[in-house]
Amino acid sequence: MKVLVADKFESSGLEALKRLGVEVEYEPAVSSDELGAHLQASGAEVLIVRSTKVTGEAITGTKLGLIVRAGAGTNTIDVATASDLGIMVSNCPGKNAQAVAELAFGLILACDRRIPDNVAELRAGRWNKGEFTKSRGLYGRTLGLVGMGKISQEMTVRARAFGMKVATHSRWMTDAVAGALDLAIADSAPELAALSDVVSVHVALTPATRGLIDEEFFAALRPGSIFVNTSRAEVVDQAALEKAVREKGIRAGLDVFEEEPTGAVGTYSGSLRELPGVYATHHIGASTDQAQEAVAAETVRLVREFKNTGIVPNLVNLKRAEIATHLLVVRHADRVGVLAGVLARLKEESISVQEMENIILGGAKAAIAQIALDKEPSPSLLLSIKMDESVFGASVLPIEKV
Repeated sequence: MKVLVADKFESSGLEALKRLGVEVEYEPAVSSDELGAHLQASGAEVLIVRSTKVTGEAITGTKLGLIVRAGAGTNTIDVATASDLGIMVSNCPGKNAQAVAELAFGLILACDRRIPDNVAELRAGRWNKGEFTKSRGLYGRTLGLVGMGKISQEMTVRARAFGMKVATHSRWMTDAVAGALDLAIADSAPELAALSDVVSVHVALTPATRGLIDEEFFAALRPGSIFVNTSRAEVVDQAALEKAVREKGIRAGLDVFEEEPTGAVGTYSGSLRELPGVYATHHIGASTDQAQEAVAAETVRLVREFKNTGIVPNLVNLKRAEIATHLLVVRHADRVGVLAGVLARLKEESISVQEMENIILGGAKAAIAQIALDKEPSPSLLLSIKMDESVFGASVLPIEKV
């Protein structure tokens, strides 16, 4: 197996990949435009990237079976085309949570104490203590978290250490969980803005989150509040943010924003460049040694699983609910040919399998198969499966659309 690493990658990760017995081609300087040619020439079956853009054109006609994003987001990868080509796309969620939370809290402190302005004034030879003693402070304030994934959970720990209260707007948070964690729940992003002194955004970019932080949100945010985004630029209506900075005295800490340069080195001439009250960093949220080592180790694990089993964890283009309508659950003896018989019966009714997982139970004598189907099996088909002497039981459940 050949692996093309088309981005900077930890040396520990490169060595671990080689120990798997795979051939590694390391091309950290390859551009997005050059990627397709490198894939064709190398014949790589696995592609590992961080920020390099992976277009549909680049991966078409290649031998790729897996693309690994050595990080969390996959917005730089044409996942739709990869899916059409049968290429799995996986990522490393949560491995940079601590690093991103550290930067987000650093931005909160920078906004409250105007640390960058302090430094700039001193470097210009000016002393202005009177101006910079006007901070509000964080103790007793409310931190609003948009999303409650691993990064927000790390933010909660840090907020408690600073004596802050925490509120959240999260699609999965329940009253019971919020009560156990001592969190206030907001039913919408604007409601969260109205509750909070500081708001920090930690959501993935999806159709539902694109533009989530909009003009209504900033209208609800209190004058003089702090807004932080270390997730994705597309989640925020930047024009509405800039208006709030100018008209309501909002201070913003941003690690992601519009017109952000895509390379490691470049120029920026966007509208945030000279907007007072905005403190922007260079998309460095996950860029700590600790985070990169953790991501490298997870990337190696994904490649190992692909090499050994042909299946990888953390698949982002696994979309069972979009096509599959029913889940067939079969409890069976762990014997050769049992699942082949089940699949043969499904074929007779022209039922397509969208996804299948077979879990071997302790003792390796029995297993449970979960098979996602594109339509419901007939009662007679289900009965024929149950009558197999190697099957202990079978049932069909509808799959709820999400």
